[in-house]
Amino acid sequence: MTALLGANGAGKTTLLRILASTITPDAGSVRILGEDALAHPGRVRHRVGVVLGDERSFFWRLTAAQNLRFFAALHGLHGRTAQDRIDTLAAQFRFGDEMNQAFRNLSTGWRHKLALVRALLGDPAVLLMDEPTRGLDPGAAERAHRYLAEDLVGKQGKTVLIATHRLAEARQHCQGLALLSDGHIVAEGPVEKVAEQVAAEFELSESEMK
Repeated sequence: MTALLGANGAGKTTLLRILASTITPDAGSVRILGEDALAHPGRVRHRVGVVLGDERSFFWRLTAAQNLRFFAALHGLHGRTAQDRIDTLAAQFRFGDEMNQAFRNLSTGWRHKLALVRALLGDPAVLLMDEPTRGLDPGAAERAHRYLAEDLVGKQGKTVLIATHRLAEARQHCQGLALLSDGHIVAEGPVEKVAEQVAAEFELSESEMK
């Protein structure tokens, strides 16, 4: 799992949108799993799961379960197959009665967890996430990170890229870091190799890095 770090406005979300083939870059090329994302965006979207924290794509009057069934259908999942996938992911993120609540009535934390579940419905090979634990309480955030690192990456061999500005969180859960500044990757590599440069970018003291 790799963390993309950068200050607000550095371009983290824009880069994730480009990688997910939802916007087109002004220049350059993008390849995901060997696919040219600019020439074949549909192929890339089919293999990539995205969490961007954009709640506008959910249907606010539908329940969480109804929303997930709709998005499962977009992945070609129907009937029992879709329900089994939804039930498995809902259990992983500890959904209970929240599944029967209208999206508009869910708290910020539950909405964000629903976005995580939606991103995983199609069993993507690559997962792109913008602030994956935003709005989650410490326990839920820890469980989410553990699931990403241990299950998705460790057991299933998936590629996970998370955009964040929390260095301590990235150091604890990620194997690699990439530092984005003014739209450019200025440093990348193993966590301990890049952490000091990231700390300097954010003007963090040694105690603040922990």
